[in-house]
Amino acid sequence: MTRNADSALLDLLKALDARGYDFVTPTPASHARVVKRPDKARARDLRDMLGWSLPFVPGTIEPKIADLLRHAGMVEDAGDGLLRSRLRVSRLHGRLFLHSAYPTDAADSVFFGPDSYRFANLIVAELAREPMIAGAHVVDMGAGAGVGGIAAALASDRARVTLTDLNPKALRLARINSAAAGVAVETIETDTLDPIADPIDLAVINPPYIVDADDRAYRNGGGMHGGEVPLRMARMATERLAPGGRLILYTGAAIVDDRNPLCEAVASLAAKRGFSFACRELDPDVFGEELARPAYRDVERIALVAVTLARPR
Repeated sequence: MTRNADSALLDLLKALDARGYDFVTPTPASHARVVKRPDKARARDLRDMLGWSLPFVPGTIEPKIADLLRHAGMVEDAGDGLLRSRLRVSRLHGRLFLHSAYPTDAADSVFFGPDSYRFANLIVAELAREPMIAGAHVVDMGAGAGVGGIAAALASDRARVTLTDLNPKALRLARINSAAAGVAVETIETDTLDPIADPIDLAVINPPYIVDADDRAYRNGGGMHGGEVPLRMARMATERLAPGGRLILYTGAAIVDDRNPLCEAVASLAAKRGFSFACRELDPDVFGEELARPAYRDVERIALVAVTLARPR
């Protein structure tokens, strides 16, 4: 897409913010249930169009909003003479974020949901407990829509923010979301930290952690019942932390025989490097439907955990 298209999306966020637009993205399961209701066959307002991803009749959307979406190339044919937005817009901590329309089935979908809210809340709480030094270098690994980096920047003093992701579509939306939030960022298309030359004062990670049969990058955590990717990303981050640097990892962890193998592996990693380590459960049981899948036949539950590491000064 052209820079003009990006400008149109930035103007869209500003226009929606000026109109008091608000939407909280639920889980895909909740979203699916809501849009099956009879009153959700067609969009009635902006929340239906840009939040619930409902089809709309041409001409029913406010002309300025329609023009911005059309200029950005984000309107598609939904059949039966209806149109649909290719993007959703949600509000988190007072800021609006662009992300992929429902359903997020495509391999390059830019996901945003309840994990995004919990991830941002965790970052803000950790930085309130122990603020970063002024001008700290923050890296959001696998940034997606940019939630982690933006939340960290807004909770810090003049942070320098780098967002990494393998998905160029995600980085594009992350740049626009960052601009709308007033946060300057550098974006790098990578799944490693090799292109980043400077030490990292704070790494924030919200990785995929579910075994996904469709191998969608934003969802599939690989082996260890989905813990392989979180562990790999944590290992990469610890190798690049500056003295006094920290890692904040928000992820899911499969519990097997009352053990948390992911947190045990990260604890071992921290011990080898002499880092401080903490792991606590934020939610004891999520995605229970996954336990019916063969990949989870020995898993008792999937917990959401907050993992923090810190390198000594």
